[in-house]
Amino acid sequence: MTGTTTVGLIFEDGVVLATERRATMGYFIASKKAKKIYQISERIGMTTAGGVGDAQQLARIMTVECSLYAIRRGRTIQVRAASTLLSNLLNMNRYYPYYVQLLIGGVDDSGPVLYSVDALGGAGQEDDIVATGSGSPMAYGVLEDRFRKDMSEDEAVELAIRALKSAMKRDAGSGEGYHCVVITRDHYREVTEDEMQNKLTAITA
Repeated sequence: MTGTTTVGLIFEDGVVLATERRATMGYFIASKKAKKIYQISERIGMTTAGGVGDAQQLARIMTVECSLYAIRRGRTIQVRAASTLLSNLLNMNRYYPYYVQLLIGGVDDSGPVLYSVDALGGAGQEDDIVATGSGSPMAYGVLEDRFRKDMSEDEAVELAIRALKSAMKRDAGSGEGYHCVVITRDHYREVTEDEMQNKLTAITA
């Protein structure tokens, strides 16, 4: 029995991926500093929900495969290709499945792209917003109410944190803190604690 909330959204110049930091074992809080976002390529990130061991193993495999792709082809992997690779990997193990629900987001030649991938390898491209995990119903309520296609980076980060904050109020499997990354053509960067605190202050003001 696990719980998580992860969100992804596309803004004007890139993609925001955000998660909270609680890891649970049933009703026991196993960790307050769980990592749920992994950089698998230069401009691609992956969020994880589900079993921690399965998620970490998939993150390691995807990081290696994306690096090998770049070495063999002489160019970085496209977001769609990364999601297809992950989808194939999960589908090949469907009889002994990885217990995960994943988001892959990043920026490539086609612009900002976001995919959702389930435990059996079903992958779908998301146009604007997506949330996974036990807190996703609460997060979706905020995302669908406040999302705009012309959002700036600052607005997108604030909305992601607002959605997580809403989920953490009602979902016992989500809590402890925030982890957020911003991916554009120019950078893959983690939002600092000070930035997130400023956003939280603005949200509660």
